[in-house]
Amino acid sequence: MTKLKTIHIVSFQIPYPADYGGVIDVFFKIKSFVNEGVKVILHTYQYGRQASDVLEDLCEKVYYYKRSIFRFPLTTNALPYIVSSRNTTQLIDNLIEDNYPILFEGLHCCYYLNDDRLKNRFKIVRTHNIEHLYYLSLGKVEKSFYKRVFFNKEAIRLKKFEEELHNADLISAISPEDYKYFNNKYGNAYYLPVFHGNYPVNIKYQQNKSHFCLYHGNLGVGENHQAAMYLVNEVFDNLDFKLIIAGNNPKKELIEAVNQNPNVELRINITTKQINELIAVAQINVLPTFQGTGMKLKLINVLYQAGFVIVNQKMVHKTGIESECIISDSPKGMKEAIRIYMNEVFNLYDFEKRIQKLENLFGNIPNIQNFIVKISKNIQFEIRPQNSEV
Repeated sequence: MTKLKTIHIVSFQIPYPADYGGVIDVFFKIKSFVNEGVKVILHTYQYGRQASDVLEDLCEKVYYYKRSIFRFPLTTNALPYIVSSRNTTQLIDNLIEDNYPILFEGLHCCYYLNDDRLKNRFKIVRTHNIEHLYYLSLGKVEKSFYKRVFFNKEAIRLKKFEEELHNADLISAISPEDYKYFNNKYGNAYYLPVFHGNYPVNIKYQQNKSHFCLYHGNLGVGENHQAAMYLVNEVFDNLDFKLIIAGNNPKKELIEAVNQNPNVELRINITTKQINELIAVAQINVLPTFQGTGMKLKLINVLYQAGFVIVNQKMVHKTGIESECIISDSPKGMKEAIRIYMNEVFNLYDFEKRIQKLENLFGNIPNIQNFIVKISKNIQFEIRPQNSEV
C-alpha cells in the first residue's frame, strides 16, 4: 500500500480564520493532515476574506480563486448558484498538474467533479450537509420573499446536482445520519467525524461559574435567528434567569424582541475569543436547532469547554453524544430544565469523563489517521507529477 503523501483540498471559502462551522472543519482537517506528514495543496475561493499567511505557512501551496458573484442568482443556469459561482478554469488547470488525490469540500466545489481530465484521479467529496434539505430548511424560516424563493429554487437545483456524487470515489460524510443517507444512495460513503480546534485538550473547567445562560451563533443565518427568537419569545419570556445571546449580524426582528425582554441581553460585534470565554463561564449553554442535517460543530465546541448543555432532539439525534446533553423539545421542558440546572454543580470528574468520550468520537488524531489509511488503500502506485520524467 502506497501511503498518502500529498493531497489537493478544494475549499469553498478561505478557511482562516476558523470562526464558523464549515471553515473550522476545513482548517483543522488541513492542520491534521500536515501534522501527520501529508502535504496539502490548498485551492480556495476568495470572497469577503483576505489571503492568509497562516494557511500559506501551513500548506505546501495555496491557490486563490475569485468567486463569481451574480447580482441576480435566480436567473443563472440550471446549476446551483453555490456551484456555478465556483467554476474558474484556473482550478482545473492547476489540478491536472499532477496525479495527487483531490478532496472537494462540499457540493459547492464540485463543478469539475465529472470532468474527463480528472477521470483517473482519486476524488473525495466532503459533504457538510445534505444540501438540498438544508436549503429547504433555510427557505422555511426566511422572511424575505426573494430569499425564500432563492432558497427553494436552490434546493431543487442541489437535489438534481447531487447526482454528480456518482462520480466521486469516496463521499466523506460529516455525521452518522448523513452517512446513512449518502451510502444508501451512492454506496461509497465513509463517516469522517468533524474536525475542531479543541486539541490538544487542556481541561480548565471551573465549577460554580455564573448565573446566566448562553446562546451563540451567526445571528444572520436563518437557522440561528429562528433558534434565538424561540428562546427569547417562548423559553425566557417569563423566566427569572438571564440569557445572553452572542453573535454578529442580528436581524431587526431579534433586536426588537430582545429589547422587549428584560431577561435577555444581546452582545454583537463579538470576537471568537470573547464567545469562547462566555461559553466557558455560562452556567448553562442553551442550543436548540430546527434544522437536523449535518453536524453542529458549535455543540462539539461547547461540550469540550462547558458544563450543562440544554438542546433539543434535532441537535443531537444519533450523534453518539446524547448522554452528554439535557434534551427537551418543548418550551415548558426547557424552562423546567433551566430552573433545575441553574442550581446544580457540574463537577470536574463528570467533565473529564465527557472529554474522554468526546475524544473517542471526535479525536482529530485518530480520525485523520484512519482517513489517511482509507485514502492510501486506493492509491495503487507511487504518484508522480504528470510533467515529471518516468
